[in-house]
Amino acid sequence: MRPLTSLLFLLILTACTGLKPVDLPPEYTPAPADAPLWDAVPAVRPGHWQVPLGNGPDALDWRLRAIDSATESIDLQTFLWSMDVVGELVLNHLIAAADRGVLVRILIDDTFLVSEDAMLLSLQEHPNIEYRVFNPYKRRSNGFASRVILNLAEFHRLDHRMHNKAMVVDNRVAIVGGRNLADEYFGLNEEANFRDFELIIGGPVVLDVSQAFDDYWNDHWSFPIDMLAHVESSKVDLDAARQRHDIDGQVHREETEGDRKEQWLELVRGAYTGAPVLFVDNPPAANPADASSAPIQLANQLVTLLDSATEEILIISAYLIPTPHLEDAIERAGRRGVEVRILTNSIRSNNHLAAHSAYRNHIGELMDGGAELHEVRIDARDRERHMFPPTDQKSLALHAKMLIIDDDKVFIGSANLDPRSLRLNTEMGLLIESNALNAAVRAEVMPDFAEPNAWKLETNENGDTVWVSEGIVLTTQPAASFMQRIEDWVFAHLPIDGEM
Repeated sequence: MRPLTSLLFLLILTACTGLKPVDLPPEYTPAPADAPLWDAVPAVRPGHWQVPLGNGPDALDWRLRAIDSATESIDLQTFLWSMDVVGELVLNHLIAAADRGVLVRILIDDTFLVSEDAMLLSLQEHPNIEYRVFNPYKRRSNGFASRVILNLAEFHRLDHRMHNKAMVVDNRVAIVGGRNLADEYFGLNEEANFRDFELIIGGPVVLDVSQAFDDYWNDHWSFPIDMLAHVESSKVDLDAARQRHDIDGQVHREETEGDRKEQWLELVRGAYTGAPVLFVDNPPAANPADASSAPIQLANQLVTLLDSATEEILIISAYLIPTPHLEDAIERAGRRGVEVRILTNSIRSNNHLAAHSAYRNHIGELMDGGAELHEVRIDARDRERHMFPPTDQKSLALHAKMLIIDDDKVFIGSANLDPRSLRLNTEMGLLIESNALNAAVRAEVMPDFAEPNAWKLETNENGDTVWVSEGIVLTTQPAASFMQRIEDWVFAHLPIDGEM
């Protein structure tokens, strides 16, 4: 039987045998740990506190430092985890935490677990590590395309992904924001890196973050990895994962317990003390494809947030394809005199050309509604702020997802302003009300809007859109090539908005 015929035959046989939800005993994050380090923090900064993590090297240090500080529990929720330098460092530190008795729970979306990496699968061999996969593909494959084909009968369920990103340590501190676990989100990729953003937080809101993790962990679409994998894990792989991969210390320098404590105390001394609210979509109550499980809670909260603005809205979104509700909210803001400025990716910096093509269809409406548009330059002058040196040959793209409202509110999370984040995927983020944090985040992101780092979109005397930067005026998009413009034009004419 020919391969294509065999594949079609297999699809027919399996079309009606979709994955069934799993029913497991509920598990919950332990109570906040009682440890000398965490007892010392409230004495310096009681109540809620937040610190922005705006550059990759600092974000990596604090992620690893938090893992190394754990005494009882670590909950890690992520969309993507690559086994590069960052991925292996995080893996290594998590295993070290588990070795000293910390309970580690890992919940990952199944989108990029195409071939179950032996290193990740090996985690289930550790008695203190639990590893679950959200909304998984039933029929596994070592190739992305073949896996999609084998599961076509369940496309509508699998089209809904968990995009949430959070890490909770000892139920005392948490990191929430946009970063996945891969080199390019921390400035370590040798060719291209993202400008991203997170918050490290403490205080009572951490309990809300851990509750949200528990809700997803106990959802009946979160499967233990050993119920899915067709690859055998081994303790040999687990031992290999314990090996250090950054021997020279250029990426992360290991610390003594005393050094870590001083770093934490210094961090919280300079922290902000805003009032936080967690925005999070509900995990699916039924099949993710059912309308009753639509993850629209965060989207509705963001529209309400935009409607609360009285003076200014700054939008930073890697992928910008406004839904009708979002576009209406931006238009309403313009009508009541609110200044709206938006930063997103340009055609060259966007790592998903189809997403950019869908965005370009909204440029005219956004500008007509009064929004000021800026697009990240791949060769941004200040890109060294977001990556490890040397940077001359490295390019920059945007991955951050943020809203700055008036002079007192900041939202930082995992949600892009596009239909996939606002209707299909689950998302989470933190709204912080704080004049001081607002000013600090504003000061950190304003260089991203500047012409040396971004194209400003304007309308010329003929009514056409032009791209302006440092005296350069382009009448066509700043594309890498003529072929990229052709591909962009083709995608822009396809009915793909709802899937972007």
